[in-house]
Amino acid sequence: MPVAFVTSRDRITIPVEVRRALGLRPHDRVVFTVMPDRTTVLRPKVRSLAGLTGALKPRVRTKVPIKALHIGRA
Repeated sequence: MPVAFVTSRDRITIPVEVRRALGLRPHDRVVFTVMPDRTTVLRPKVRSLAGLTGALKPRVRTKVPIKALHIGRA
């Protein structure tokens, strides 16, 4: 079981096994939820839509001649 320690500056390094399991990358944010029995849940914060910019490749558009569109034909 991975273990982390609190430094004298109140910082914690998340163990590499946990970072990999959660898919965390540098500069990602995490949310801590403390349950009534003191169990703590650590979740990655959902990324914003702005962070997805450029994630998809643009669709290649092919040119179609106007005659091939059959505009106004029944």
